[in-house]
Amino acid sequence: MIKITLPDGSVREYNEGVTAYEVAASISQGLAKAVLAAEVNGEVWDLTRPIKQDSSLKLLKFEDEGGKKTFWHSSAHLMAEAVEEAFPDAKFWVGPPVDNGYYYDIDLNGHKLTEEDLGKLEKRMTELAAQGNKYVRTEMPKAEAVKYFTEKGDEYKLDLLQNLNDGEITFYQQGHFTDLCRGPHIPSTDYIKAIKLLSIAGAYWKGDEKNKQLTRIYGVTFPKQALLDAHLAMLEEARKNDHRTLGRELEIFTFDEEVGPGLPLWLPKGAAIIEKLERLAKDSEHEQGYVRVKTPHLAKEALYIRSGHLPYYAESMFPPMEMDGQKYYLKAMNCPHHHKIFGALPKSYRDLPMRLAEYGTCYRYEQSGELFGLMRVRSMQMNDAHIYCTKAQFAEEFMKVNELYVKYFKIFGIDKYQMRFSTHDPAKLGQKYIDNAPLWLETETMVRDVLTKSGVPYVEVADEAAFYGPKIDIQLWSSIGKEFTIATNQVDFAQAERFDLTYMNEHNEKERPIIIHRAPLGTHERFIGFLLEHYAGKFPVWLAPEQVAILPISDKYMDYAKEVQQTLRKAGLEVTLDDRAEKIGKKIRDTEIKRTPYMLVVGEKEAEAKAVAVRRQGKGDLGTIPLTDFVMQIKEEVANYL
Repeated sequence: MIKITLPDGSVREYNEGVTAYEVAASISQGLAKAVLAAEVNGEVWDLTRPIKQDSSLKLLKFEDEGGKKTFWHSSAHLMAEAVEEAFPDAKFWVGPPVDNGYYYDIDLNGHKLTEEDLGKLEKRMTELAAQGNKYVRTEMPKAEAVKYFTEKGDEYKLDLLQNLNDGEITFYQQGHFTDLCRGPHIPSTDYIKAIKLLSIAGAYWKGDEKNKQLTRIYGVTFPKQALLDAHLAMLEEARKNDHRTLGRELEIFTFDEEVGPGLPLWLPKGAAIIEKLERLAKDSEHEQGYVRVKTPHLAKEALYIRSGHLPYYAESMFPPMEMDGQKYYLKAMNCPHHHKIFGALPKSYRDLPMRLAEYGTCYRYEQSGELFGLMRVRSMQMNDAHIYCTKAQFAEEFMKVNELYVKYFKIFGIDKYQMRFSTHDPAKLGQKYIDNAPLWLETETMVRDVLTKSGVPYVEVADEAAFYGPKIDIQLWSSIGKEFTIATNQVDFAQAERFDLTYMNEHNEKERPIIIHRAPLGTHERFIGFLLEHYAGKFPVWLAPEQVAILPISDKYMDYAKEVQQTLRKAGLEVTLDDRAEKIGKKIRDTEIKRTPYMLVVGEKEAEAKAVAVRRQGKGDLGTIPLTDFVMQIKEEVANYL
């Protein structure tokens, strides 16, 4: 007999080899029908995989991340079966689940897919799903697997096998499709009730532009049609509010081929938003005792070798440039520069914590296929800071950083967020991570304790830490439910030693500080992209790049309109004057499209009374009030955003 511990702490005994499905059925048949996969000792398994030793068990439904990812990965295999039927000579690379569905990268040997092909594949997937074919897991020795794919002439799977050893190789089969795959999968295809193939894209093999371009097919599936319908409605809403479309329509930013891909140009309205975000960050950081620094846009190769970013980060950095026999790199991160600033002068424990802040511009070489509007760019302005503190100060400093995040969430009306706490993999010390096991465990415990005490929602994810310490990625959900990774908060126990950073403690002995890397507002690029979609372009008054539009009924009232404009500008507001020879109805409609929060209509009555007829975005006519009253009201609204 083996003992199975459930999430509520209860323990049940079963025969050795029991499956998670059998455990679910022993609790209730309803539960057995709803579960898709199981988390066994923290690892997601097939429901039908035998459990042979005492284990903790969590049963996963579609609502659980592990269950949803298993469902979508199984759907990718179902799609591959339909593709293989239609194109027998197709070869398959990888087909992972992603945040909103799945994709498969496929070599179609020159065949070009069309929208009509997608419809046919979708129909065939529905037919195959209804067959209820089981997903069958088989272990295979490496030599046998190599022989299998050599005979098939499949260079893609042979490439994957190079990094696998005996005992790590499993195949999955459903219906007539077999694939090299670690799994897990749902029990059978008939769990998949609603299917939609979304789009076709090109993707270089292994993400390398020098390799062959494969066909990537995106899809999404659900266990109920109603869930798919709701998802497609959300996608349509997201399409209408795509930051790339809004950025162009609202004149926020642009890209230009002569400047280069991934290098955004901020138009005046975008620059106005940036100024307001920087003012918010600088004011908030000033209150918490940060001091501001400035660093150059490039540095010698030696700096990044010392920091460890080379070679760990080399693929994400622009190629070096040669000057005076030295290699220089464009700055991909601010931290080494800040470490140099900290180390420039001797420090005492009385100087700590020291909080160095900078809106530094960084450059990262994202692959061209990965560039996406403002979300993945090659030039970015980062709300960066590094906190140098003692071990005794760490908990309070880390807590203050988390509190700053929460403050910003409230300001921007972000109701759903999650801290993603990334830890190291002990098996990868010295390769992917700095080789210091005791410090990893100590630091991760410190971070975990602060997160628990602060009460913020968080999940813990293994093997995603930074190379120099654990990190927290901030996941935000926009008002329409779209998820974004916006900011990061990292703990660094390695850089102080690499840069020989020290301070004199109260016993006049040298100690190394703990370093906290934090960027609550992330980069201007990604955060403004998020805000465009979050607000659907309708920025709150304090942040709007154009807060008030003045609309004179005719040229006869232009002098008064200019007087209103000057009054509002003196009050520190962003104001435009629509002096076109258009009817007032068209001016109002055009201003609504621009999503300007306030419109002030002025005509004869308003000019005589020194008043304005006020219209509010989304609310319509608010009536006529004295200009002085309007100025007082809008200034109060702008001032009270905190």
